[in-house]
Amino acid sequence: MALQLEHVTKRFGSFTAVDDLSIEIPESEMFGFLGANGAGKTTTFRMILGLMDVSEGRISWDGKKINYDTSHMIGYLPEERGLYPKMKVRDQLVYLARLRGMQKQDIFKQIDYWLERFKVPEYATKKVEELSKGNQQKIQFIASVIHKPKLLILDEPFSGLDPVNVEILKEAVVDLKNAGTSIVFSSHRMEHVEELCEHLCIMHHGKPVVHGSLKEIKRSFGKKNVIVHADFDISHLKTLAGVTKAKETAEGLHLQVESEEISQKILDSIAGKGFIRKFVLEEPSLNDIFIEKVGASYE
Repeated sequence: MALQLEHVTKRFGSFTAVDDLSIEIPESEMFGFLGANGAGKTTTFRMILGLMDVSEGRISWDGKKINYDTSHMIGYLPEERGLYPKMKVRDQLVYLARLRGMQKQDIFKQIDYWLERFKVPEYATKKVEELSKGNQQKIQFIASVIHKPKLLILDEPFSGLDPVNVEILKEAVVDLKNAGTSIVFSSHRMEHVEELCEHLCIMHHGKPVVHGSLKEIKRSFGKKNVIVHADFDISHLKTLAGVTKAKETAEGLHLQVESEEISQKILDSIAGKGFIRKFVLEEPSLNDIFIEKVGASYE
């Protein structure tokens, strides 16, 4: 049940929010959307969910349109949270799960499972407004997965969470993927996409600037990173042919090089000159690729 977007465009008057986006999101996989605010990620999600009509193009899931008939198979965690502040957590989750067509005994079983898993069983009878932002986020997440969706769309799922809760949520997302859910998520955090996704799309001003499998994207980028820490002066490495970028750190140098061959030349040029503490050749990071393609650092 792949999700397909074919030449999808969305205009608001003369402004184009999403511009000719064509991607296929494989089944039972995690797909990441990256892009600065205003890149078109949330608009894309709203069109996938049928909350917004496309101006041009076509969106299909398993060859069919997504509408009310498929809503029981889809989960959505919006970036703007939408829980009822005065409602108690359990009542809130029961209400939302009933809308998805679940039976009461299943709902209670799922609520207990998730509250236990997220280490907040005592929140069942608390009002939503009494919870911290991070814990409200957990409840919103439970609401989006309680009915065991086949397709799960998460818009900035980790924003506002402390590192411990990010890990708890990440584990839950990975388990859902392993159980067969197709997951699409957007994030501001490169490292989350890098860690979790096999495929991704970087959007910029509504256009896909990079998309495909993470491995292929890194391979086709060509450039590599070299980290050198040494107990002698290595500043001459910054001007070597084939070094495209250099950054001094407290311990040494971070270099971006055109190819693996250049890293060998770097090593040859410092061998025997003193003690080398660290010499590491690394794949380019998503951040490197983003900066090159979008022309801006991604914060």
